[in-house]
Amino acid sequence: MLIKDFYKTLKIDQVDENTIHVLIKLNKDHSVFKGHFPENPITPGVCMIQAIKEIVQDYTKRLLFLQNISNVKFTAIINPYLNPDLILELSIIEENNTVNVKNITKFVNGTIALKCNGVFILK
Repeated sequence: MLIKDFYKTLKIDQVDENTIHVLIKLNKDHSVFKGHFPENPITPGVCMIQAIKEIVQDYTKRLLFLQNISNVKFTAIINPYLNPDLILELSIIEENNTVNVKNITKFVNGTIALKCNGVFILK
């Protein structure tokens, strides 16, 4: 984990051959939130992208390198005090030397917080 103790994976459900749903809990006491932003913590987008990469990397059991991220849409603020539990719906397709990922991150109440597509190179 690049950002130690930033989140904890609580549950992984295999939905179908290419889809997993992952429940994570953000560590509201992590130092990243002290600087982003004091007294109004917001999860940095780059940290969410890194979490997606790490989860896919663990799932594929392959080292990945981000090649491209597209259609990134934050539709809600991810405040670790208000919504520490997130569900990441990940569609993961390996093709040739890449892994294509479609992500929808939701709060447990169903509100969509983040959508993005990523292409990772297999290492």
